[in-house]
Amino acid sequence: MGFTREELLDRIGATVPDLIGSDCRLLIAGINPGLWTAATGAHFARPGNRFYPALHAAGITDHVIDASAGMSDDDAAALTDAGIGITNVVARATAKASDLTRDELLRGGRELEATVLRVRPRVLAILGVTAYRAAFGRRTAVVGRQPESIGGAELWVLPNPSGLNAHETVETLAAAYRRAADAAGVRDLRRR
Repeated sequence: MGFTREELLDRIGATVPDLIGSDCRLLIAGINPGLWTAATGAHFARPGNRFYPALHAAGITDHVIDASAGMSDDDAAALTDAGIGITNVVARATAKASDLTRDELLRGGRELEATVLRVRPRVLAILGVTAYRAAFGRRTAVVGRQPESIGGAELWVLPNPSGLNAHETVETLAAAYRRAADAAGVRDLRRR
């Protein structure tokens, strides 16, 4: 599946529904949907995004999910059955995360906190330290477990899986994601 530039640009401002099941233990929040994600309706769908390879390498999924043409019902169920939920800090799709305004990020932080209060995950993992700093006013935050919680959930700020975050690899992303999954009580499928 592919999209023309015009088809992708037509998705600016679109939203993608959250993927959250009834037993969400680890709620993962991306910064905002990219245009490919908005076009497919599946989180982290852009070909080459390292999110699903990292989840697999971390033992969180039993295979590498390919969401580039959309999320299959089986893959969505595998994530929610494992206690994984996916949302975004800001719902609006953009060509680049840098297209978001400071006000959008602050408002998105408040909306994310409301989602956490409603869903009640054990752990909230925000992917992207720069977005976390802007959305929650924590200018000196670093990647890792945070001293504060959000909505009662343990808070982790983890590396963004985008290819633009070039100093991270699938392996380093997997290690970070596994630590948050362990804190949330998500089992490691490699230890069956």
